[in-house]
Amino acid sequence: MTTLTFPDGFLWGAATAGHQIEGGNVNSDWWPREVAPGTDIPEPSGDAADSYHRYREDITLLAEAGLDTYRFSLEWSRIEPEEGMVSRAALDHYRRVIDCCHELGVNAAVTIYHFTTPRWFADDGGWRNPASVDRFARFVEIVLPLLHSASHVFTINEPNILAMIFAGKEGNQQIQAGALPEPDAVVTEHIIAAHHRAVELVRTTGRPVGWPVAPQQFFADPGAEEVLRAYAYPRETIFLEASRGDDFIGVQAYTRTRITLDGPLPAPDDVEQTLTGWEYYPPAIAEAARLAHDITGLPVFVSENGIATADDARRIDYTRGALQALHAEIAAGLPMIGYLHWSLLDNYEWGSYAPTFGLIAWDRETFARRPKPSLAWLGGVAKANAVEVD
Repeated sequence: MTTLTFPDGFLWGAATAGHQIEGGNVNSDWWPREVAPGTDIPEPSGDAADSYHRYREDITLLAEAGLDTYRFSLEWSRIEPEEGMVSRAALDHYRRVIDCCHELGVNAAVTIYHFTTPRWFADDGGWRNPASVDRFARFVEIVLPLLHSASHVFTINEPNILAMIFAGKEGNQQIQAGALPEPDAVVTEHIIAAHHRAVELVRTTGRPVGWPVAPQQFFADPGAEEVLRAYAYPRETIFLEASRGDDFIGVQAYTRTRITLDGPLPAPDDVEQTLTGWEYYPPAIAEAARLAHDITGLPVFVSENGIATADDARRIDYTRGALQALHAEIAAGLPMIGYLHWSLLDNYEWGSYAPTFGLIAWDRETFARRPKPSLAWLGGVAKANAVEVD
């Protein structure tokens, strides 16, 4: 075995998102689609993992395993359920989550916005409405007092995927690896403008700020390099370029996508696939980190990486391979802040609970938490600040 040691101060943790774990998010734009008669969404989010009430137990499990950073999101639809109406109770809730992190010795890495919006925002055109930029800036101003206590602030989660979602059926499309829709150009423009406004505001807190882009790790057949560049630019490159001047760039990658002269292909049948139908490809996150740094010049924060699998031993194998590839990039000079696993909990993967990404399982009836061996394994890596590989 070889021991690969990470830089001093490297952060280790796990990530979640409000709608996917909190439960009862009835004011969000996703809730009515989940419960509408005849919906094509397989199952509603419902109570999810009830982490809105059980966050202390979840953060405690993270901390006791040896992880030092928890990334979570602020749910806009709870904080501003109607335009201009601010819920002080919701703000107090997220303040308690941050305080819990600090009490347990955990860094609170806060995502301002993770895919779901209030119904009133969506009903008035969502991100297509020119007013969306000012509306988001107002929301950032509302939550600024919370962000003073964050270790890192992420403005808008996976803006490239968000723009592709809006290219689908009014946001009712789950984006998968393979053929990706052309992002909505107006949404792209508004999201980038909203991000820049948010960065200006967050910098008044003195907290480091950036956003997490999700490169799909496109790789080209011989002769298809120009097809790749043209395909990738609106789907990820423009969002990486927009982050130049931020404090860091977040990356979230899980697999790779082959680009031929005729465009992208899904994962071939003869390779191992995850529960989401993605190719099992651990180096994806390291390749995404290198790509992001080369375009932006910024230090990289792995804000999500993981695998949807029912085989937890395979989760450990995948993560070990990802960390080995990341270590090689660090050794080659890539500046890196830390690694956050997706996800701390099995969660609502935008239509279904079937794809299990979590380090912790839970009972759908009692919500009892069941930490998986992968949580202890990753915690051991964190405590050693090193991973052992063959």
